[in-house]
Amino acid sequence: MLLIAVTAAMVVKAQTEQKITVEQLFQLVESNSKTLQSQKISVEFAKKGIEVARTARLPELSASASVSLNGDVLVTDRDFSNAQSFTAPRWGNSFALQARQIVYAGGAINAGISLAELQHEQAQASEQLSREQQRFIALGQFLEIFKLRNHESVITKNIELTRNLISEIEAKFEQGVALKNDVTRYELQLENLKLQLTKSRNQRAILNHQLCNLLGIDATIVPHLPADHNTFLNSVRDESSDQSLFGWQSSALASSPAIHMAQIRQKIAQQEIKLAKSELRPEIAITAGDNFSGPFTYDIPPLNKNINYWYLGVGIKYPISSLFKSNKKVQRAMVNQRRADTDRLIAAENLNNQVQQAWTLHNQAFVELETQKKSVELAKQNYQVVNDRYLSQLALITDMLDASNTLLNAEILEVDASINILFTYYRMKYIAGTL
Repeated sequence: MLLIAVTAAMVVKAQTEQKITVEQLFQLVESNSKTLQSQKISVEFAKKGIEVARTARLPELSASASVSLNGDVLVTDRDFSNAQSFTAPRWGNSFALQARQIVYAGGAINAGISLAELQHEQAQASEQLSREQQRFIALGQFLEIFKLRNHESVITKNIELTRNLISEIEAKFEQGVALKNDVTRYELQLENLKLQLTKSRNQRAILNHQLCNLLGIDATIVPHLPADHNTFLNSVRDESSDQSLFGWQSSALASSPAIHMAQIRQKIAQQEIKLAKSELRPEIAITAGDNFSGPFTYDIPPLNKNINYWYLGVGIKYPISSLFKSNKKVQRAMVNQRRADTDRLIAAENLNNQVQQAWTLHNQAFVELETQKKSVELAKQNYQVVNDRYLSQLALITDMLDASNTLLNAEILEVDASINILFTYYRMKYIAGTL
């Protein structure tokens, strides 16, 4: 029964745990992120806006038809005397067909189409920005889960170490060369380690739930990084150091969705100026129509005949009020363009600062890792020395506790420093818009 229970637990674990690489993580974000799906719909909506704007180039066609019941015609003098009634044909009909093609609208149609295209481009840039953000959010949770799993491994190892030490101290207590208080202190240390392990597991469960919601899956996520972690970190170091700070900043200016969106807003402001200026120009259109109706009621008595006439011409329309209205719109659009130009400079400045900060912290992360590796090495040596001294009754239990805590903290900080290198590397790519 025990074998069956263990096997069943292993099967359940195998079913619920899912190993995910960074590449697979990004693929799941692409296919299942609800935020990203909403952005994709916005792109599709903006694309339809281009089609709508282009319809302004097509001719306007209208047709109308009607059937009417006509009453008799009454004719009077201007003083309403001498009324006379004339019988009119009872049924009337009318059919009209009209066409209108704009040949010049002051640039309003082209500006409207260009504006729709820029809005589509803006939606695409917004989608890319959202993609980068969702990837970075998922990656942050992914690496934090990886960090917590390593924390749990370190804490579990220290729990086993503490249990072994408790056994040794209990043996010394039985021999009368150790105090009961020594056992109690390490039992307290053991309970604190168990509490840390529980907190770490709970925090990982919270992050796992949030990440699963983002990825659209239901599993216990096991972050999968290359087995040779040091080789992977070295490859990250080599890749990140291939470019200088200036190179990363240049790459960011070329790839950053935030900069791209600022540039699009500049272009939109330019098209809005053209659109405002188009209201100061006349509209020219070719018009044509045909009208077939009856009876002819403009004669006395009315004629029970159908009449057909058609026309073809050119029409010019100019809103005179635009002379004192539209110039205000032009001035407002020009102010908006200046604001867009300034926003573009601000975005470039912020990006420059962010890249410099990310690049500096990424290089600092390697120094931190080397420092923590040295700290772990020294903490292990210190622990071994204090442990030997304690077993030889040359050190106090408080010295052992301090050495144990120092080793645990050093090992956890080494894990954090190792993961921090990956985080700062991917953060630098995120800021540069190449994640």
